[in-house]
Order: sequence, then C-alpha cells, then structure tokens
Amino acid sequence: MKVVATKRELQGTGASRRLRRAGKVPGIVYGSTAAPVAIELDHNALFHSLRKESFHSSILDLELEGEASAQVLLRDVQMHAFKPQVLHVDFQRVAANEKIHVKVPLHFLNAESSPAVKQNGAVVSHVFTEIDVTCLPKDLPEFISVDLAALEVGQTIHVADLKLPEGVSVAAHGNPVVVTVTVPRGMEEAAPAAEATPAAAAAAPAAAAATDKK
Repeated sequence: MKVVATKRELQGTGASRRLRRAGKVPGIVYGSTAAPVAIELDHNALFHSLRKESFHSSILDLELEGEASAQVLLRDVQMHAFKPQVLHVDFQRVAANEKIHVKVPLHFLNAESSPAVKQNGAVVSHVFTEIDVTCLPKDLPEFISVDLAALEVGQTIHVADLKLPEGVSVAAHGNPVVVTVTVPRGMEEAAPAAEATPAAAAAAPAAAAATDKK
C-alpha cells in the first residue's frame, strides 16, 4: 500500500493546528540510520486508509518528495477525542534485513460449523484479537487465520496452537489462551432433559395401557 506525504518545514502546536485546519495531518517518519523527518499528509486520504485493517499491519511504501520511496510501518495514530479527525501519525522505516516487531490481527474462521457451537450451542470467546509477532518485513502477514472448525466443548486454543506463516514467530511470553469455549447454563440444564425425553415417551404408552386394564 502507498502513502504520499510532503516534508513539513514548520513545527510546533500552532503550525500543527494550522495544518489541520487546512485539511492536513502532521506526522513524523523515524527509524533506520536516517534522521527523523517531519511530514504532512492529506487528511481524507489518510483517514480512509486507516479504516482498512491491512493498513495497520502491512509494510507501506512511503513516497516523500525529493527522496526515494521508503518502506515503513504505521506505529502510532492520535485521534480527536470525539471528532472523526486524525491529529498526528507516526511511521517507522524498516530495513529488509532487520526483523520487525508488529501486532497482527487474528481472523477466526468456521466457529459456527464447529461441534461446540453446532451441536452444543456453546459460546466461543476470543481472548485476543491480535498477536505480537516478529519477522522480516517480507514475511509480515496481514493477518493470521485461526480455524475453529474442529472446536469441541471445553477445548481451549493457545498461542502455541496457532499455525504461523513461514518466517513468523510469536513474541508473546508463555503460552496464553487465545480462544475459550463455554456452554451457557441454560443449555447445560436443557441437555439432560432432552436426553430423558425419548425414554419418557417410550414409557408413556405402557403406562396408559396399564391404566386401561384397571
């Protein structure tokens, strides 16, 4: 994905306020061996890009006037407290041969067709919706899929159970739980009653026959 920016000469609170009134967003690019560069971006273009999940977890091509295109990561976004307005944005340069540390979203698939949900009416809870990973820029995935098709009642999925793309490793400490499965109390109580129903139905005709003989 591409980001277009221009260098920002004036800095400070007053200059940033004037930029925002003009439909621009102040920002900064830092990292690698180059010095930090103050930049400005078009607000509307940036705002729409920020609505895309991939913009937050992909290597971006930053086009900056007078410089060659650079690969960057979005590192921080400051939003207005109640307006749909971007106040400031930070990008970090990345080097092709240096590993990066990034939060990547998790996409949970096929929960509805799993035995836990389909047969038992269980509730699947996502403890995490994103995970810290380390990898080279070329190996960075936009997301990591978590297939829940075989999920059973009482089962938990841990970080170690995730299938990671080649070249990607988890940066989390330990082996935290990612997904849990629980059956609502009402469903647990209904299950024994449902199991007893066929037997009760079979006994009913016999009981009726005994009553008629009397």
